[in-house]
Amino acid sequence: MTRLEFNNCIFQLSRKLYLVAYRFLKNREEAEDAVQEVFIKLWNKKDKLDEYNSIEALATTTIKNHCIDQLRKVRTIGIDDANQNMPYFFNDPSPYEQLERDETSKILHNIIDRLPDIYRDIIRRREIEGLSYEEIALITKQNINTLRVNLSRARGMIRDELKKLNYENNGNKKIAGKIL
Repeated sequence: MTRLEFNNCIFQLSRKLYLVAYRFLKNREEAEDAVQEVFIKLWNKKDKLDEYNSIEALATTTIKNHCIDQLRKVRTIGIDDANQNMPYFFNDPSPYEQLERDETSKILHNIIDRLPDIYRDIIRRREIEGLSYEEIALITKQNINTLRVNLSRARGMIRDELKKLNYENNGNKKIAGKIL
């Protein structure tokens, strides 16, 4: 991607990226800095940008991740400064709970991967990337009402698959219990 193509493509997104950053950071200067950082990251990837279906989605996800990282840094520094002499208790999940979460996550990702393309893309953008309905509508060029219907259908498909898997697993446990 040439510099002119990059400028035409990416700089058109600057206002949108700024609004996303400002929504997270609540500070004009920090939001502007975040946009600049994302532009640098995207410029460093300029040779690979053509591989992405939506540069806008990539830029939006990158700005969100950058802002979340910034907020985590502030939170970590704030905790360290405020609680230097006080013990800090974490409510970490037990190994069993973590295993359950990991297995559930794998199952959900497998179910999402098997969804029809239109539903899979919408559910990923909304639930995993955290995009708003308006952002998804811009990317997919869908009417917001159609988008909401498709998202509802995708969630229903996931729910049905989970119920089916839960039924199958419970049925297997009962059979195994009778045999043993």
